Amino acid sequence: MKILVLQHAGVEHPGIFRKFLKEDGHEWYAIHLDQGEALPPIEDYDGLWVLGGPMDVWEEQKYPWLVEEKKYIQQAVEEKGVPFLGLCLGHQLLAEALGGKCGLSDTPEIGVLDISITEDGAETTLLDGLPEKFSALQWHSAEIKQMPAGAKCLATSNDCAVQAMSWGPRAYSLQFHIEVEDDTVEEWDKIPEYNKALNTALGKTGADQLKAEVYEKTKEFEILAERLYMNWLQTCARVV
Repeated sequence: MKILVLQHAGVEHPGIFRKFLKEDGHEWYAIHLDQGEALPPIEDYDGLWVLGGPMDVWEEQKYPWLVEEKKYIQQAVEEKGVPFLGLCLGHQLLAEALGGKCGLSDTPEIGVLDISITEDGAETTLLDGLPEKFSALQWHSAEIKQMPAGAKCLATSNDCAVQAMSWGPRAYSLQFHIEVEDDTVEEWDKIPEYNKALNTALGKTGADQLKAEVYEKTKEFEILAERLYMNWLQTCARVV
């Protein structure tokens, strides 16, 4: 496959998924929207991944490229049926692009926290083989408040109703981070917005605490990430 990856911060890349893509011989190409790079014709790619970032989906005046990005996602997913995977900001952008609504979280989630698969999630290929309840890295202060028409909630948590979502046969998104590596917390903590949120939630030693929690579960996260990655590839073969 040839996958287009939309990035919104240099250090927020596909993470452990890069290892799986390389092993399988798939190609991925990053477009750094925060650096002003232009969106290429989606017809040149077999899939679209949209990753996280420190901006919010409604900050269109501050980040004007968000307007074009939402249109691009809508056209790719709704009009062309391109296989899609969104992570964190990418999860929220999928919702907004298809007519849903996002807003500030009542309770921001930062840390290694529990996620539960819903009844719809238990029936979907994307989460096949994952435990009914598992933990993952959370680092967000915004969330989907209203899913777009036709979307399904695949996973949830105590403080965030829509942790995973599907729309149609080949569009999926996750609020949580399962793509983490050993240096993820250290690298993301360099982003001012993330650092501020982390210190607010966990205190001045929050980064060390979170690095330890992630390191302890690195192997578990990798196993979950590989299964989810394999499942996503299976969904790509579905007829639109």
